[in-house]
Amino acid sequence: MKRHESNQKHLEFHSRLHVLVLVIALVFLATGLLSACNKKDEQAGKPKETEISSQPAVAPVTTQPQTMADWKTTIERVAKKAIPTVVHVEVTEYQEVVNPMFPFENDPFFQQFFGTPRGPRKFKRELKGLGSGIIMDAQGHILTNNHVAGSASKINVLLANGKHYPAKLVGADPKTDLAVIKISADKPLPFATFGDSDKVQVGQWVVAIGQPLGLSQTVTQGIISAKHRTGIMNPSSYEDFMQTDAAINPGNSGGPLLDLQGEVIGINSAIMSQSGGFEGIGFSIPSNMALQVAKQLIVHGKVVRGWLGVSIQNLTPALAKSFGAKDLNGVLIADVVKGGPAEKAGLKRGDILLTFGGKKIKDADTLRNQVAVTPIGQDTKVSVMRNEKQVELKVKIGNLEDAAKFFSASVKDRLGVTVRPVRKNEAEKYGLHPQQGVTVAWVDPKGPLGKAGFEVGDIILQVNRHAITSVQDLDTLTSTLGANQGIMILALDHRTGQKASVQVVVR
Repeated sequence: MKRHESNQKHLEFHSRLHVLVLVIALVFLATGLLSACNKKDEQAGKPKETEISSQPAVAPVTTQPQTMADWKTTIERVAKKAIPTVVHVEVTEYQEVVNPMFPFENDPFFQQFFGTPRGPRKFKRELKGLGSGIIMDAQGHILTNNHVAGSASKINVLLANGKHYPAKLVGADPKTDLAVIKISADKPLPFATFGDSDKVQVGQWVVAIGQPLGLSQTVTQGIISAKHRTGIMNPSSYEDFMQTDAAINPGNSGGPLLDLQGEVIGINSAIMSQSGGFEGIGFSIPSNMALQVAKQLIVHGKVVRGWLGVSIQNLTPALAKSFGAKDLNGVLIADVVKGGPAEKAGLKRGDILLTFGGKKIKDADTLRNQVAVTPIGQDTKVSVMRNEKQVELKVKIGNLEDAAKFFSASVKDRLGVTVRPVRKNEAEKYGLHPQQGVTVAWVDPKGPLGKAGFEVGDIILQVNRHAITSVQDLDTLTSTLGANQGIMILALDHRTGQKASVQVVVR
């Protein structure tokens, strides 16, 4: 019995051994067949399955750790490169303000209760502000915002190395909110490299550096949220903002927005916020626009812009249909200034301007910006749709400064007044910023403003809550209004220095 059991176990052992040998043989056979197939595939010029599957395993060993290391230190490297070129700008502004008691000195009711006002008729007040700037060259030119340094009486600059320098204003441009100031250092200064903002893409990583709330050399990061934002600050200004969610707060103004190569692609200028602080919506002036303006400010102290001589408006579906336009690209020419460049070139009211200088025009802001940077006197090709046919024309660009007489005529026709820029002594008398408002030079008593009580010497500050900085602003804001349309004007009374809002109906 025992012997029989022993023989049975022996047979089971040999059976299992045979099965194991068979399995091993099949494995070797399968491996050989796979190798043979791979060799055939190589001979046929086909990729091997083993090569494809092995790539993900190889890549992390050779490249991924290096790439990850680069990403971990990217912002650190950008900050190290850019911080020495970012400055802290401290400004002081002295304003002369009329004593608010004196406008009532001849009022019997006022004298009965308060007597004759005492003290000076005017007093000076001191305003302080903070901002940022970016060193443009070794000679000490610094690019910042106009709202930071444009109206400053005193400017002081703090470098990243802790050195202080007094600065002077080279030039300012309220239309783009840019200004250039200059310091004189004892040795060449580190300066920033500017990138091409036209190549910036939505979603691209960016870094902001500045002095938010006075905290020096603060670095934040985010992405480009959108491009070509307009209508953020003033409808008569030249805006083409890049939107970013990099943290920007008061004090960041004038500081750089940088790409991951450490190149300046924008100048931080504004935020959209209900709290007054960071809410994830910041706006930066593209570097290409900023450089073009800065160069003119350094050379000429001002910006000279091109002028076309038309009133324009964006297309709506209804307008596009009525004029036979295929889509909403292009702008409608609502009016043509008599004697202006557009009229001389043959442009007419009702034309839809499609291209300017070979570039497609998608809206009114695009056209305004393109015309502004075109050299004065240059012959530029434009294409318009007229009576559902495309017409090619050539226009010689005029000088925007020479257009003041045309704007004055338009304002006179619509509002019944002529206006001029506010003089320096007027700005000081009433405590206004430079280029704030326009002064009434003539009034038609039977015109819209004459009937509302305006007098020569009064200053128009705002129209429908939009700031007026020039005759062109007033013309731009009133030329697109319909006949008998009401507007709200904020004006300063030249007799009392007091401000008040007046409802006016344009002609």
